[in-house]
Amino acid sequence: MGVRHFSNYESNPQYREVKDRDLLGAGWKPLQREIDLGYLWQVASSDPGELTHQTIDLVSDLADAITRTNHSWWANILNVFSDYTRSDINEFWDYITPEPPAPDYNYKDVLSTATPITQEVSRDSIPIDYVLNRLQEITVLKVLEILGHPDSITQRFQDRYFYYPVERFVDWKSLENVGVVLAYWSKYELWLQISHAGLTQRQFTLIAKELGQIVNKATYNLAVMLSGYQSRVGKVNSQFPINTFPRNIQSFTDTVQQAILEQDHLAVLVQGDPGTGKTAWTQAVAKEILMPLGYVIFILDHDAVENFVPPSYLERICLIINEADNLAQNRANIAAQSNNKTEHILSLLDGTLYQSVIDEAGIQSQQKLVVLMTCNTTERLDPAMLRKGRVDLIYEFTQRFI
Repeated sequence: MGVRHFSNYESNPQYREVKDRDLLGAGWKPLQREIDLGYLWQVASSDPGELTHQTIDLVSDLADAITRTNHSWWANILNVFSDYTRSDINEFWDYITPEPPAPDYNYKDVLSTATPITQEVSRDSIPIDYVLNRLQEITVLKVLEILGHPDSITQRFQDRYFYYPVERFVDWKSLENVGVVLAYWSKYELWLQISHAGLTQRQFTLIAKELGQIVNKATYNLAVMLSGYQSRVGKVNSQFPINTFPRNIQSFTDTVQQAILEQDHLAVLVQGDPGTGKTAWTQAVAKEILMPLGYVIFILDHDAVENFVPPSYLERICLIINEADNLAQNRANIAAQSNNKTEHILSLLDGTLYQSVIDEAGIQSQQKLVVLMTCNTTERLDPAMLRKGRVDLIYEFTQRFI
């Protein structure tokens, strides 16, 4: 088990006793390890010598406790129940009984967050990082909300196990934990591990064979605006339905929808003068087509494009990049050579930024990406961006819409 290691003062017996009482006072109950005949047979058959050694040691200690010649018989009987002897009995009992169930840490699907998330702005942490961390926290907490009551809740503090009656469970915030808490949902074959992450935060880690479906439910209808000035996590919003756009745009939308259904990776570029409805159209596509399919929408501005990497725990991602002609400028121009935004957009379109190395057994191997870009003109775009294989569909909006 991945058990947290405590500092020296936490190893103090007096501290441990206080914390044990805290857990009992908070509703936790001691978890007694039980005999499992299958496990006992495995211990006896795999290492009979060690089992014999452990048994002889225990019998010897008990014999010493009850045969002291300088004490009365009743004092020897009491000595059997002393802390020293009880420790020997507990050690032997732990040897012949299995530990309570724990997660398989070889599972590939793992999603973790420290909560509550605090915003820090420094050279190593920018507002975009905070929003992405906040999205991950929202996802984990929403998954737990969907899961509801677990089948079991256990905690290990030092060398003792405790369990919390699930019928008394209210929420994770009010659950007292001084060690490592484990919760299990058999329906999903999913574990939650809660450990400390500093003085004010706790680390929530989801561990399962397959997290994709439950994460999709948790992120349904989520949209993220990433900007160097203002960023937020919210719901997908669209002012204008697709059926209010001109017929030619509706027809193009049908083509885009079919491509979304057929391709794992799709890039669409729409161009046109200001006021022709390009941005409104991307929002309508996100709301009416992508959101029902389980895509999480990311709206990126200039600063966000330069620092964005698609989260690996999401199966379906849509990026909306407005004014792409101001971002992926022709690198032949001196002005475009002073930043790396063009290279970053190209790597997003190619998938080289986030799929050069993937874990085939994890969520990322099934990831789908749709990129919707708008621009006033394609003349300022880098020619490499319009190369076949990077942008799949290009369409010009000519009629004034707004």
